[in-house]
Amino acid sequence: MNPALWISKTGLDAQQTDISVISNNLANASTVGYKKSRAVFEDLLYQNINQPGGRSSQDTEMPSGLMLGAGAKVVANQKNFSQGNMLTTENSLDWMISGSGFFEVLQPDGNIAYSRNGQFTTDGDGRVVTSGAGYVVQPEMNVPDDAQSITVSQDGEVSVRVAGQADNVVIGQITISDFINPSGLEPIGQNLYTETAVSGAPVQGNPGVDGLGTIIQGSLETSNVNVTEELVNLIETQRVYEMNSKVISAVDEMMSYINQQL
Repeated sequence: MNPALWISKTGLDAQQTDISVISNNLANASTVGYKKSRAVFEDLLYQNINQPGGRSSQDTEMPSGLMLGAGAKVVANQKNFSQGNMLTTENSLDWMISGSGFFEVLQPDGNIAYSRNGQFTTDGDGRVVTSGAGYVVQPEMNVPDDAQSITVSQDGEVSVRVAGQADNVVIGQITISDFINPSGLEPIGQNLYTETAVSGAPVQGNPGVDGLGTIIQGSLETSNVNVTEELVNLIETQRVYEMNSKVISAVDEMMSYINQQL
């Protein structure tokens, strides 16, 4: 069996994975707080035919060797946590983190998950929860039934205007968490991430303190996917896929020629 067939096969598999990563980026181009991914490629093991620096005679060494590669593979997809654009909504429960950090939400299993999506609402008990699954934002805060308006300061203090009271009533304080290696977080869907061993422990604090981002009320962070860039990457990946396919066709023609002539 010609090894070029298997080498090209690994190239097809790697490019197919890259296309999956790109297509997921494009599918989430309108997802609030989504962070784009990129595929990380790695070459496979080499067959060492001649070692570089090996003796070619008693007094000479080979300046270069002969090592045949076995193809390529995708070993990771790395998240890019660069800031997305600001989308103004004027909704009092839409909060955007300007800078580093993640909102904290409580999952049904009791574990904390982290999100850049600040689309929140209230449940039947007045608790601030995520708009999709209804997970409670941490620290928990309750909006009174008679609240006329909600105000969130840049440092995360949440207050409401209650009928009959001149001053706003503070109902909670938003805290956000950051990580030494955000790319090590595990995405679990629903715009959520969970801590892993390589992400590091969460560093929790109030917005605007110790390098954490600030809160902008009435705005959301859009996806950081650049559609034009992703389409260019898609074209490039498609061309590499086609080239690997042509190698397989060329090897097939060579083997067919040998079979017919011998």
